[in-house]
Amino acid sequence: MSGSIRSLGNKIERFLKLFPVVLLTGVRQCGKTTLIRSLRPDWKYFDLEKGSDYDRVSRDYDFFFKEHPRHLIIDEAQTAPRLFNELRGVIDQDRHAKGRFILSGSSSLELQQQISESLAGRVAMIELGTLKMSEFYKRPLPAFYNIFEHKINLQDTAYLKHLQTDLALQDVKNFFLRGGYPEPVLSKDPDFFKIWMEQYFDAYVHRDIQRLFPKLNKITFRRFIMMLGALSGTIVNRAELGRSLDISEVTVKEYLDIAHGTFVWRNVPAFHKSGIRSLIKSPKGYIRDAGLNHFLLKINSTEDLENHPRVGTLFEAFVMEEIIKGLGCSNVVAWNNYYYRTKNGAEIDLILEGDFGLVPIEIKYGIHTPAPKLKALSQFVKNHHLPFGIVINQGDAVEMLNDHIIQIPAALI
Repeated sequence: MSGSIRSLGNKIERFLKLFPVVLLTGVRQCGKTTLIRSLRPDWKYFDLEKGSDYDRVSRDYDFFFKEHPRHLIIDEAQTAPRLFNELRGVIDQDRHAKGRFILSGSSSLELQQQISESLAGRVAMIELGTLKMSEFYKRPLPAFYNIFEHKINLQDTAYLKHLQTDLALQDVKNFFLRGGYPEPVLSKDPDFFKIWMEQYFDAYVHRDIQRLFPKLNKITFRRFIMMLGALSGTIVNRAELGRSLDISEVTVKEYLDIAHGTFVWRNVPAFHKSGIRSLIKSPKGYIRDAGLNHFLLKINSTEDLENHPRVGTLFEAFVMEEIIKGLGCSNVVAWNNYYYRTKNGAEIDLILEGDFGLVPIEIKYGIHTPAPKLKALSQFVKNHHLPFGIVINQGDAVEMLNDHIIQIPAALI
């Protein structure tokens, strides 16, 4: 797949001008190598999962970096922990030189520790997700994200009213079903999709997890991920899940952190800055890629999906990840995502917070959102003195649902 349609390319280019090292992280098979090599096809490339490349890099670091002091790509860098400490010395010999190295890796758990210990201040970390819907359909990053980059006054709903796309409702449904792993979705072969997903999931558990956590019980962890597929979009009851798997709550938390750190699951913290005592503070989470989640749930067609009892929750997770990937591709920095829920049942699916302020977003699978469903969102907007809240659904046009709530079709995000 051509890296030119990945929206993150511009951000990588920008960071290469600011830092000596750019580190691209993300789940296995999301297209990191393809993107990097398309951006720098003339740079020397080494894959540390290839034995000969690993030996060449690690045999004598001093000699290696004398040969390759710049314009170097190192894939799966977390497999050589010593690399980071050696790289620090190389960078500090010419501290002001930018854009010298690109690293990639598929385990944030290892990479964050290695960077904090060796390369703090010298490296920019960027996460690449699976394909975003706009990327799959070869469109630029949607104009929706301009409101977060301060290109548009956040109080100007007139800008949002003029958002347009040529994607149809069926385009959204098709992408929602298959998700964004590049190889299987670009093949457009449903049989290959199922085979690829099965092989991918087996490799994730039996190769990646085994290498990262050799003492972990692979059979139990596999069952754990399968169960997470059914819990995607919910607050995970650790005690109940632990009883089902015959493991402790501590182990459940460890497994959740592993799934999050290997980019398969996303932990979403609760928003608790409202001063409301009845707020639920436990995190919720979801399987990041909709296609992988549907594979785990044995959902094979749009008909299966539409008839599934949890289609609304699955759609919420899909839209949340689309928005988070979109913000990750933009120039927005220092932002956070939350969900909001009270013990009385008032809920908002996604709250974004950053220099742009607070943006509450409710996500609905249907085409129309009845007024009673907007009560929690309207109250949140009022309590926090916000210009508006957003409802994302499968409607066909941007419209104001009331004075402070704007509907935006999912095709526009």
